Amino acid sequence: MSERNAFKWRHFQADIILLCVRWYLRYALSYRDLEEMMLERGLRVDHTTIYRWVQHYAPELEKRCRPYLKVTNDSWRVDETYIKVKKQWVYLFRAVDTQGNTLDFCFSPTRDAQAAKRFLLKTLAVSHTSSPRVINVDKNAAYPRAFNELKEEGLILEVCELRQVKYLNNLIEQDHRFIKRLTKPGMGFFSDLTTWRTLQGYEIMNMIRKGQVQGVNKGDSPSQAAFITRLFGMVA
Repeated sequence: MSERNAFKWRHFQADIILLCVRWYLRYALSYRDLEEMMLERGLRVDHTTIYRWVQHYAPELEKRCRPYLKVTNDSWRVDETYIKVKKQWVYLFRAVDTQGNTLDFCFSPTRDAQAAKRFLLKTLAVSHTSSPRVINVDKNAAYPRAFNELKEEGLILEVCELRQVKYLNNLIEQDHRFIKRLTKPGMGFFSDLTTWRTLQGYEIMNMIRKGQVQGVNKGDSPSQAAFITRLFGMVA
């Protein structure tokens, strides 16, 4: 999807679409909340239309942001939390470094060694992460098994250490709260695909909020909004 045709055939202006997508992914709002907020501004936008915008542009936002992420450090904190999909609880695997910067994320119906290994592999592969010197996890027995298999396969350096120290993961447990807060207004997800697309948007907006994007500082909301606008080829 090129910058020029990202909003082709849309019935609303690009800046309105990006505003709705950005607000939904950044704040704890429902689609109906945004429908009312737009109506106050004289715009009649159905909540289902905003839903379609989020489903379409959240993954695109993540893809366009990835090349601009700052490199994280080599001390990882890995943990999982719960989200509801199709009225069932599933696991959202997440990882941050010691500065609280998000490394990567994925969701899985299971919490076993296979799921942990899949997540670690995904995190090792993303461009903004450093090869880990230490990976801290909780007491979940799946992580040592996954870690040892990756070491045996030569995918994690031999010098890398796995630590199971619960209090050291307080940092990522605090970080989970931002994502969990965003999932509450929607009362859960209804398919794996919509879950993944929305989570991509939540997580990348969380990275932007934390100042993980080059040239955009933490807490500088105007610059963050302008950065997203530029990503889509618009003048801020």
